Amino acid sequence: MKMKMRRCRSCKEYTLKDHCPSCGGDLEVVYPPRYSPEDRYGKYRRILKEQLKGI
Repeated sequence: MKMKMRRCRSCKEYTLKDHCPSCGGDLEVVYPPRYSPEDRYGKYRRILKEQLKGI
């Protein structure tokens, strides 16, 4: 049986269950981004990560 990682839409908690264990909210299936060796937006993602680290 293949289980998919899910995230609560309201509290953003991750789980494998059908409903959020902490708030009972609806869940959405989350998928990781596809890997690409070219990664056209990697530079911008790293800049944003550095900017958010200072907050």
